[in-house]
Amino acid sequence: MLLLLSSFWPGYQFFWFVFFVFMLLVGFWCIIMFFGVVIPMWLTSGLKEYFGKTAPFDPEDVRRKTVVEQGAEVIYSNPKGNGPFIHHNDGHGHH
Repeated sequence: MLLLLSSFWPGYQFFWFVFFVFMLLVGFWCIIMFFGVVIPMWLTSGLKEYFGKTAPFDPEDVRRKTVVEQGAEVIYSNPKGNGPFIHHNDGHGHH
């Protein structure tokens, strides 16, 4: 059994080498992004917001508006007539 498993060794060696090189590149990319993007953002816009030099962050400014808030009429939220609607208020069950 040991002889059979050892026949896969060059393949495993190549696989781990590829994995190691890939993880090395990922690690360097993370380090570069941290020191090249995250820390400069902290040192510029983050500190300006912290010391009150900018307007305080309002999450509503970046929230995606719903269809109704955009001004569209949503007809399925208030259906007219007595058609075959999924949700009735006639008192028998869910559907």
